[in-house]
Amino acid sequence: MRASISELISEKIASMSTSERRAAQTLIAHYPLIGLKTVADFSAQAGVSSPTILRFVARLGFSSYPEFQAALQEELAAQIQSPLTRNLAPQSARPQSAFAQVDATLDNIRESFSHLPETQIAEIVAMLGRQRSRIHLVGGRFTDPIARYMAAHLQIIRADVFHLEGQESNWRDRLIDMGKRDVLVIFDIRRYQESLIRLAEKAQARGVEIVLLTDQWLSPIARVARHVIAGRTGVPSAWDSTAALFVIAETLIAEVTRHTEETASKRIREMEELRGE
Repeated sequence: MRASISELISEKIASMSTSERRAAQTLIAHYPLIGLKTVADFSAQAGVSSPTILRFVARLGFSSYPEFQAALQEELAAQIQSPLTRNLAPQSARPQSAFAQVDATLDNIRESFSHLPETQIAEIVAMLGRQRSRIHLVGGRFTDPIARYMAAHLQIIRADVFHLEGQESNWRDRLIDMGKRDVLVIFDIRRYQESLIRLAEKAQARGVEIVLLTDQWLSPIARVARHVIAGRTGVPSAWDSTAALFVIAETLIAEVTRHTEETASKRIREMEELRGE
């Protein structure tokens, strides 16, 4: 699977000019639809010139704007696929061995990290390690177990970590306790969950910083997120794989533990002493 446009942006944004970066941010905030409009419409919404849009597209490795749009159209088609449509693939296109799933999963993990800048990991770790911040985590139907797993680890190494459980109405009630110092970590993959999108929009309106862990086609939550990590999920199956997102979550856990080593060690020590009583 070739790199998605969101992955190319993550990989190349550090080398972009200020105006090209504005084009990239506009595309991520309105992914992928703004890129399917004319160059003039895209440039107007980004607040940059039409030549800037063409330079941005070339920076991503496309020889023309139509080629860039064709890639976006392919991503849009993949984004809206359901397990049913993926299961109806021709027999010849299906894997002949269970190990094909393993190979694809390992490729997903490697490719996800190859497009993930270390500077972004460092910025997210700093956010999650801020002792004055409360950290809230939530996921969708298939990704919430990762949110719960990550929350369980963070609760050991720092205070004020909360996993949002139960119905959407419970999440909305928790918004009253969220403010400008807080961080909301959301896991959302295709087919993107409307309740998570609504939660993210309301949290962002309250000044909450949002970290989104999504797939290579980008949840609409990207438009309100401070940080977006795109992990590859496509495998030769009717179902998407969340293995790459799980490894990304474990990487963040490990880095936050290292980043807060002194306070984390003290907290773990006290916790072990309490367990031993």
